[in-house]
Amino acid sequence: MKINKKLAIAAILALSISSLTACGGNDPVADTAAGLYSVTGNAGEAPTITAPTGTPPSTLQTQDIIVGSGTEVLATSTLTVHYTLMSWSTGTIVESSWNSGQPATFPLSGVIAGWQQGLPGAKVGGRRLLVIPADLGYGPNGSGPIGPNETLIFVVDIIGVS
Repeated sequence: MKINKKLAIAAILALSISSLTACGGNDPVADTAAGLYSVTGNAGEAPTITAPTGTPPSTLQTQDIIVGSGTEVLATSTLTVHYTLMSWSTGTIVESSWNSGQPATFPLSGVIAGWQQGLPGAKVGGRRLLVIPADLGYGPNGSGPIGPNETLIFVVDIIGVS
């Protein structure tokens, strides 16, 4: 009986410690179930995304890295965001509003389907990871530096919603 209590206490402590480290500064705060890539960074700072490996997902993947507490994004919202975009196939950053120092503002209805489907429900103050397959991104034609049939990895910080 004592052994079972000790094991139970050890398991509770391990879970508590892992929960605390997931909230910390530059610790990995999001990674895929298969461990294909990770996202690190503090709120209000540009994220770091490790290059992905393996086969990209065929469906939209979303994950709140930081859960916001402000106004919720709706399909009809106009957003002000900071974002970083990485190409899955090359593992390189294609674009980042953090580099220009200026957030982007736009109606959600005017961007790619992956954002339209993946951002509603996020809240101001939050950071959301979107892994967007090509059919919800730029498709077989690509766009500018984004190649044809490219899977996109976005990390989006919600700054304002109206």
